[in-house]
Amino acid sequence: MKLIFHITLIFLVIFTVQCGRETTTDKLNVVVSIVPLQEFVENVGGEKVSVTVMVPPGASPHAYEPNPAQLMKVSKAHMYVKVGTPIEFEIAWLGKILSMNSTMHVCDASIGIDLIAVSQDDEHEQSNVDPHIWLSPQNTRIMVNNIYDALIAINGDNEQYYRTQRDAYCAELDSLHRRVEQMLQKKKKRQFMVYHASWRYFARDYGLEQISIETDGKEPTARNMEYVILKALEHNIRIIFVSPQFSTKSADVIAREIGGTVTSIDPLAKDYVKNLGEVVRVLSAAME
Repeated sequence: MKLIFHITLIFLVIFTVQCGRETTTDKLNVVVSIVPLQEFVENVGGEKVSVTVMVPPGASPHAYEPNPAQLMKVSKAHMYVKVGTPIEFEIAWLGKILSMNSTMHVCDASIGIDLIAVSQDDEHEQSNVDPHIWLSPQNTRIMVNNIYDALIAINGDNEQYYRTQRDAYCAELDSLHRRVEQMLQKKKKRQFMVYHASWRYFARDYGLEQISIETDGKEPTARNMEYVILKALEHNIRIIFVSPQFSTKSADVIAREIGGTVTSIDPLAKDYVKNLGEVVRVLSAAME
């Protein structure tokens, strides 16, 4: 990995010397770590921004490595928006990425969010913090405001435009939050089962309990599989939620054992409001 990175740096230097800077436009070049951040920046920045995402749709931020074209975008960016929580992509790559552009403004989208600590035997034991902050509409509202603050810090002339964009998107997030509350507040069943434990912040906001199959970020052992099956039977769970970025093998096995089904929900989809609305619809149906 180090060799590839150094070769990429050489390539970038040669390219920049030969070709110079890209033609200046009125748009700010913004780079983000994951797809949901792209959605948030585009909703605040509107026509004033051009956004590049490092971990593309369908890829996992737990394993993805950027390519030379993406690193070239970083070298010419005005701003980088990081999740700010310990997702593996940022742990492995953010330091190297930021070293490529010393003038780039860095926005930490997690500032002001009440982070969830996880136990030492959980999937993020090295960090003790659940990184999936964006899967809560209320957290997302905070992230959007952090992005707004960062945009006006480097482009204050367009503050009114960014404020109007932010307010409109926050109104959508508030409406989404109210819909989720209405759909889930009267459900007697409060547990749901997932393969990858992405939904703690969502569960906290709406008084739910997430039961995950994955253990320590790995496939479960036979003992853990037995425990999860018993939990599913105890709470009459018949639907297991999986993410397209992960294998469904263990979920399929458990679904057969409990006479249930496997349903995919995407924690990294771009159309955030529409996607989370669909997630809540299928989750609500699973809790009948």
